[in-house]
Amino acid sequence: MKRGLDLMTVIQKRAAKLLCSVAVAALATSAIARPVHHHRSHPARFAAAVEKSNQVSSGRDMPSLAVETGAETSTRQRRHARGSLAEARAEAQSHANSAYGGPTSDSLVTEARKYIGTNPTGRGSLWCGAFMDLVLRRTGHQGGGNLALGYEHYGTRVSGPQVGAIAVMGRRGGGHVGVVSGIDANGNPIIVSGNHNHTVAESVYPRGRIAAYVVPNG
Repeated sequence: MKRGLDLMTVIQKRAAKLLCSVAVAALATSAIARPVHHHRSHPARFAAAVEKSNQVSSGRDMPSLAVETGAETSTRQRRHARGSLAEARAEAQSHANSAYGGPTSDSLVTEARKYIGTNPTGRGSLWCGAFMDLVLRRTGHQGGGNLALGYEHYGTRVSGPQVGAIAVMGRRGGGHVGVVSGIDANGNPIIVSGNHNHTVAESVYPRGRIAAYVVPNG
């Protein structure tokens, strides 16, 4: 009887050990399967975040906003306009027969030179006469109209080229007109005219091409 009890006790102990082993294995498996959450902070990353926050709060890391006053805007626009006009003038004088008639106090030449590299008439074609009319009116003279050949009968005719005289030329499909700003070494007139290669330009023209020279009355 006692021997039977001893055998039962041994079996119960072995069963208890087996159950304990199973329980430990189950807990270990659960621990491995469960994701690990690291709550430890990274010192370097945390320090960078703090520094960034300090910079923003102090304004050191805020983007700079350029505030342009009305006067600065006006100055910038004037500089841009001057640059554009200078480029236009350089382009107008880049033609093979471009020239400079020299300094002069003549009002017609001075006024006409203001528009070199531009088209102040707003016309798309046949505007040399309109340009001459504009120059005359802005210097206090009577206008001569928009037709180039019409200037043959304007003002008083003179025998040859002279600074300030209006040179009238014939050409296929119409005529051409401009104001004389000088004379080159070969006796050819240097003329400021509109619609010279679609712009106002100062260029040499063959003297044989001139049909008439006239000057404004008064």
